[in-house]
Parts: sequence; C-alpha cells; structure tokens
Amino acid sequence: MVKKRLTEVCRVIRSKNAGPFELTLDLIFDNPSDYEKVKNQKGINSELIARLYKIPESDVLSLVYFDPARAIKATIKRPFGAGSLGETDVYGAQQHAPLLDVEVDLPSDFDKE
Repeated sequence: MVKKRLTEVCRVIRSKNAGPFELTLDLIFDNPSDYEKVKNQKGINSELIARLYKIPESDVLSLVYFDPARAIKATIKRPFGAGSLGETDVYGAQQHAPLLDVEVDLPSDFDKE
C-alpha cells in the first residue's frame, strides 16, 4: 500500500451550503480507477469527517459514494446558521480545508495505472 493525499487523486475538493444549517463536502475524483480504489478502501467515512471537523459523528448527516460522478459527498451540520452571529463563512465555501491533508491507502501498483 502507498499513501496518497486526496489532493493527488481528486480533481475537486470543495465545500458549500446545503441550506442555512448544513454544509456539503465534495470530493470529485480525476478518474474512475482512483475513485473505486478509495471507495473500496472505505477510509473516507463518517468517523473521519467527524474527527476532521471536531463534531459528533451524529452531526455527519450523510455520506454518499456517488458513482456516476466519481464523487464522495458528505453533509454535516453547520456550527452556526448561515449569516448568524459568530458565523464566518456565509457561503460555506471555505470549509473544505481539513480534507486537504487527508491521506488514503492505495494499492502499491497505484502509480502504474
């Protein structure tokens, strides 16, 4: 197994509003093979998202592997409602940073494909 950062295997890593009280985190992969390997490894899960965002796992509302788009989509509760007092990112567009350093284990033949 080799470790690869999500930034090496994903074309897009982003966050956005999913309504005023939820955020969606998207990981969109460059190619189907990388997506399938990460999906099969199941390293991107609710427990990881909860740990990265320092929230209870119950605040990870959904985690979906969406095959047609080669994407993993997680929806979490926002710590503050969009636009409320204390909220710092009304669009939810800058909340993906914790995902940038995540590493996933891939088969050692990863670089040969």
